[in-house]
Formats: sequence, C-alpha cells, structure tokens
Amino acid sequence: MEAANDTKQLILKSNPAARVDTLKLDLSSLKSVRSFADKFISMDLPLNILINNAGIMFCPYQLSEDGIEMQFATNHLGHFLLTNLLLENMKSTARKMGIEGRIVNLSSIAHLHSYDEGIRFDNLNDTDGYSDKKAYGQSKLANILHANELSRRLQEEGANITVNSVHPGLIVTALWRHSFILMRVLKLFTCIFWKNVPQGAATTCYVALHPSLKGVTGKYFFDCNEEKPGLMAREETLGKRLWNFSEKLLKSAQ
Repeated sequence: MEAANDTKQLILKSNPAARVDTLKLDLSSLKSVRSFADKFISMDLPLNILINNAGIMFCPYQLSEDGIEMQFATNHLGHFLLTNLLLENMKSTARKMGIEGRIVNLSSIAHLHSYDEGIRFDNLNDTDGYSDKKAYGQSKLANILHANELSRRLQEEGANITVNSVHPGLIVTALWRHSFILMRVLKLFTCIFWKNVPQGAATTCYVALHPSLKGVTGKYFFDCNEEKPGLMAREETLGKRLWNFSEKLLKSAQ
C-alpha cells in the first residue's frame, strides 16, 4: 500500500485533477479478493479496463492460506476469481457507456516452460516433482488459457468486452526477489533484451488502450505485436478444463 500511495502522489503531481483511489488486494488470498471486489462494487464506479498484473515468480514450494500451490493461487486463481466478481460491472459499464471493455492478463514467455501435461490438474499441490520454474510457467500458461476461454464465452454472449494476454518482456522489478542471482546472470548475457518499467508497461498499455485493437480478442501480444503463443496455450479443450477446474477449486476453498 505504501508503494501504491507513492504512485498515487506521483500521478496527482503530474495531473492534479485526477482522481486516484487505492484499495488493498492480496491475490494469493481468496478472502482478500472477495473483500476487494465488495469494496470496489460498493463505490459504484464504472469499470472499463481490468489489467490482471499481480504475481510472484520462482518461489520455493508453499501453499496459499486456502491450501493451493502458491504460484498457481496468486498468478491464476486470484485473477480468475477477481475477474468473475467484477465481470457484471464491466458488462454494465460497456452497455451504459457504449465503450468497449478490455481485460488484459499479463502472462509471460515462460508459459512455454510448464510441466509436460501443461496444468497439473491431478497433483497441483504435490511436492513430488515440484519445480519453481515449471510452476511459474504453469501459472503463466493458465493466464493465457483463462483469457482465451473468457474471450470465447463473452463472444458467444455478445458482450462488448475483449480479453487478451501479453508478455511484457524481461524487466527488472521486485518480481525477481526469489531469484536475484539468476536475474543477474541472465542480465549479464541478455542485457540488450531487458526493459525498464515504462518499456515493460508499453505492450500492456497498448492492448488496454489503443483504438486499432477495437474488437480484437483472444490474442497474445509481445512488443506491441500479436504473436502466436505455445501449442498448449491454444488448446481450447485445455482452456475449458482449466475453467471447470478453477471453479471447483473456488468451491472447495469456501
């Protein structure tokens, strides 16, 4: 919250007329997600854009407070629940304002390096075979599958909302706190590919705001260009299975 409030002051300094509200949200806690959604809805504000961007990376094995593998819980399930809880607000806003709503899931090129089966539906919480890198890749694969399946459902419904996923690139942020040494080694050999925070945010802002992407949905972007994600990320049956699996997890965690 301290960082959020610092950012709020930075925005107000450059644009004193802006209204900026900060609300606490812990994506690893389903209770926190529900509390956040309740508070936001009670504010009776329009919701045009939802960017699902919080996450953790390469952390040692641990379970969330809801008993779910931490990277999957934080990077996917928290966003899945948050999006579902705010979706009616987005649909209503799009109808009333006549402006296309946009949902953006931040994924990663790491979605290519998940477990062999993609998502460990049958042994998500098992310590056997746990890999901090593959668990992260699994959660990033889930981000794309979630975006694609939600996009398909909203298109069938005729809702004026697009859903896309992006890979922001290699950026030096606190996301690397569990792998600082790895970050330093990677940066040594791939320094020309690393971005600062504004550069890393560019693709997200492009997908969330640019007029040329009106009506574009169910796509994956990198460096402000549409790219083709990995094969498993394009499997519709896997996306549907993940959706059902996520709903069951939410029910069992209540």
